[in-house]
Amino acid sequence: MRVLHVGASGLLGGAVSEALEAEGDTVVRASRSGAERVDLTVVESIGELYRRVGAVDAVVCTAGVTPFGRVGELSVDDYTSGITDKLLGQVALVTLGLDAVSDRGSFTLTSGILSEDPITTGSVAATVDGGVDAFVRGTAIELPRGLRINSVSATVFEEAWADYGPFFPGFRPVPVAEAARAFVRSVHGAQTGQTYRVGY
Repeated sequence: MRVLHVGASGLLGGAVSEALEAEGDTVVRASRSGAERVDLTVVESIGELYRRVGAVDAVVCTAGVTPFGRVGELSVDDYTSGITDKLLGQVALVTLGLDAVSDRGSFTLTSGILSEDPITTGSVAATVDGGVDAFVRGTAIELPRGLRINSVSATVFEEAWADYGPFFPGFRPVPVAEAARAFVRSVHGAQTGQTYRVGY
C-alpha cells in the first residue's frame, strides 16, 4: 500500500511509519518540518499536499496540538486553537482527501484517552479528542467507494512518561509501539467507524 502519513516526525509518528513500513507499505511522510510539508491549520496547505503526493491507498494522521491549562486560565482562543489544529485539521485532511484515496482505502485519525478519562488542565484536549471520535463515527456511515475511517485513542506513552507522568497520576503508560500496532490494524483491517483504544 501507498500511505500518506501526516505527523510522521513525532514520537508516535515515527513509530507508526516504521510499523507500516514493516508491513511492506510505502509511506510518504509529511509534517510541518519534513520533506513533504503541511500545516493542518491551513486548508490550502492540505490541498497542496494532496496535489503533490497524488493517489494513495490510505491516509494516516498523528499530528495535532492542543493547549493545556486550568479552565479559569484558558481563553476561548485557547479552545479555538486546539479545535482548529487537531480537530478541524484532521477533518480537512479527510474531506479534501476523498478523491485522493483509492477505492476501499482508509483514513486513520488520532484522538486520545482524555475524551473519556480527563485530567486536570486537559479540557481542551478532552473536547478535541471527543470531537475526533464523533467525526469518525458520523463520517463512516456515508463515505463513498467503500472508503473506511477509524481513530486511534491511546493513553500516555512509556517513552514520554518522564515528562507527562506527573499529569497522569494513577494512569498506566504503554509503549508507543503498542499504539503503532493499532494504526496498522486500522490501515490493513476491514473495520470502519471504530475508535481503537490503546492502554485503557
